[in-house]
Amino acid sequence: MIRRAIEKDLPKIADLLSQVCLVHHNGRPDIFKIGRKYTDEQLKVLLKDEKRPILVFADEKDEVLGYCFCILEEHTDSTVLTDIKTLYIDDLCIDEGMRGKHIGKALYLAAVQLARDLGCYNLTLNVWSCNPTALRFYEACGLVPQKIGMELIL
Repeated sequence: MIRRAIEKDLPKIADLLSQVCLVHHNGRPDIFKIGRKYTDEQLKVLLKDEKRPILVFADEKDEVLGYCFCILEEHTDSTVLTDIKTLYIDDLCIDEGMRGKHIGKALYLAAVQLARDLGCYNLTLNVWSCNPTALRFYEACGLVPQKIGMELIL
């Protein structure tokens, strides 16, 4: 079952945030610390923010197995960009013991439907090159590169 996150989900969401942070830390320890992206207090605030919906996949016991953090972005009256509404996937994580069971695909499709329901033009996300598994997953979902970030480490 996919639904919006509620406060009782926060401990499991915190655990998943730690899992995804570890993946990024292992891939780029020069950039990512071991920890979490959001504190408990920040998570409580995010739960109430209508422009930052958090979707969760819960099993039959209502235990969270994965999440999808989204951000509704609207650009209007820009001198460069057209007026556009985008749903940005800020973070998508499936419990490491449950990967490969199509939970990620279900959450991704729920985010696509949410974007449609909100009248968005597109859905976007970023993938770190140190996470080839995620890159392959998103390509299999039909996403294509929109832009490429590059760096020179000094």
